[in-house]
Amino acid sequence: MASHRKSRTPGPRVAGIRTPALATAALTSVALLSQTANAAPSDDGKPSLEEVEKKVDDLYRQAESATEKYNAAKERTAKQRKRVDTLLDDVAERTQRLNEAREELGSFAAAQYRTGAGLPDTATFLLADTPQDFFDRSQLMDRMTGRQKQAVDDYVTQQSETMEKRREATESLETLTESQGDLKTAKATVQKKLADARELMSKLTAEEKARLAAIEKRKREEAARKAAELARQQAEQQAREEAAQQESGAPDASGTTSESGGSAAPPSSTADSSYAAKAEKALAFARAQIGKPYVWGATGPDSYDCSGLTQAAWRAAGVTLPRTTYDQVNAGTTVPVSQAQPGDLVFFYDDVTHVGVYAGNGKMIHAPKPGTYVREESIYYDGESSIHSVVRPA
Repeated sequence: MASHRKSRTPGPRVAGIRTPALATAALTSVALLSQTANAAPSDDGKPSLEEVEKKVDDLYRQAESATEKYNAAKERTAKQRKRVDTLLDDVAERTQRLNEAREELGSFAAAQYRTGAGLPDTATFLLADTPQDFFDRSQLMDRMTGRQKQAVDDYVTQQSETMEKRREATESLETLTESQGDLKTAKATVQKKLADARELMSKLTAEEKARLAAIEKRKREEAARKAAELARQQAEQQAREEAAQQESGAPDASGTTSESGGSAAPPSSTADSSYAAKAEKALAFARAQIGKPYVWGATGPDSYDCSGLTQAAWRAAGVTLPRTTYDQVNAGTTVPVSQAQPGDLVFFYDDVTHVGVYAGNGKMIHAPKPGTYVREESIYYDGESSIHSVVRPA
């Protein structure tokens, strides 16, 4: 989302997750809003520009949250539908075999009474509750061969298994119906929130829209400044680490030590090197999607939502990520923001409803919100406190 604002209670967070604070960016934003927005509703009861902006941002946030719920419901529905189809195919096949076996046993029963009066035929056998009941009542069990008795036992077993599969299919159909209901509800919620946001924006005058654009521009400038600061800190940290390696005689990135003629293995482990190669592919894919529209629930190739983009990017690197932000945040190792590497996933907000692919230098590639396009921008696009965590996919 390009412009969310969410008040968060300061407090400690786990490693890799920012500690919310009233940072410079927040103070700057407040000052700008005070100077450029109406601080209070007008005399006619119309909400102030600041109130409209906050309401629109909240609606987009709620829409994105509903989108992730929609994505989860859609995934559950697809899996459940596949299970139902498999069960129904299994039941149909079992029923066919059961009918064939039942007819065969019925024919055998009729043959046993071939010389008797009022002999039961196949139809009479088929009306019995079970083959076992029929044969017991007609005293045929003691006249059967071992193979024939085994055929009856096999039929009874098949009948029991088929009934169990039918029960499973019925339960799965009920679950599918529930999932479809969740999917419909989530879809309606997304559409309602987006419609409400569009309605609010449509009521703004051209002057008000221009003032909002100016506020957004200043926010982007502040976010870019924060990104540049992070890039500088990361570069300084890397320089210190390289200097320490040289002083200790440890190998540099080329695999050679500071001692002349010496050599050793590169400092990065095989796992680190493997991750870097995959991350490069994921990032290259994400960058190639820049300019494509955000569409909620989309997973490509022509449009994406936020988690659809990150999933597709890492799939291009041979890594399967879950569909939703709620699951993607647990699909790797959490690292501090200061140690973010290209390819890492940057998650936002307490409810973990937005994600982007870290591109280096304090920037990321993400699908922000409806009406926007995949783009590269500062990870501080919505303020430092909006960052939830950084995760390195496993």
